[in-house]
Amino acid sequence: MTGCVNPDGTQNNTGSGALIGAGSGALIGGANGRGGEGALVGAAIGLLAGGLIGNAIDQDQQARLRAQAPQTYTRVEQGQPLSVPDVKALAKAGISEEVIISQIQNSHTIYHLSAADIIDLRDSGVSDKVVNFMINTPGTAGESPATTVIVQQAPPPPPVETVVVAPGPDYFWIGGEWIWSDRWVWRGGYWGRPPYGHAVWIGGRNWHDGRGWHNERGRWR
Repeated sequence: MTGCVNPDGTQNNTGSGALIGAGSGALIGGANGRGGEGALVGAAIGLLAGGLIGNAIDQDQQARLRAQAPQTYTRVEQGQPLSVPDVKALAKAGISEEVIISQIQNSHTIYHLSAADIIDLRDSGVSDKVVNFMINTPGTAGESPATTVIVQQAPPPPPVETVVVAPGPDYFWIGGEWIWSDRWVWRGGYWGRPPYGHAVWIGGRNWHDGRGWHNERGRWR
């Protein structure tokens, strides 16, 4: 049981915990005298317990991020766009480059990095892989025209939203919207920061014509 590693070669605590837990559970279950059945049941129990133990170690990184950069932690939790300081905070908290890149992708963040930004990111411990991905986001993450899907089911009426106090002076309220994802899903409003200077938020919209209901998601432009 040597454990599991992430694609970047770092230790995957959750996977390792599950692997070790499953192996230990199988040994204990088999030793109970029920042979293969006992080993199978023991492995299943050990897999669950080991996964939870490994995940608890991963949660240490989350706790560190929440303590060091609470606003970044909130944006990650809510899937909001990430600023350059957010990426630096993720790297400082020990979050793997694969997870950072995934978060950038999922939040559809676009960066326009200056030479000074690139140097600052690298000096702050952000890997070249993450920096290169950030450099390429204008071509991969959404300065293209908005994506529109056409469905036959009308969106529900929008719920009433409460706008909470902004976390800072440079934040912009991004209103909630209905998004089609095999069904209508409400994405609640939140405070977000523009991913680059002079960025403008274009709210999502829905309209109907002879082909059906068009759903266009909000985006930064």
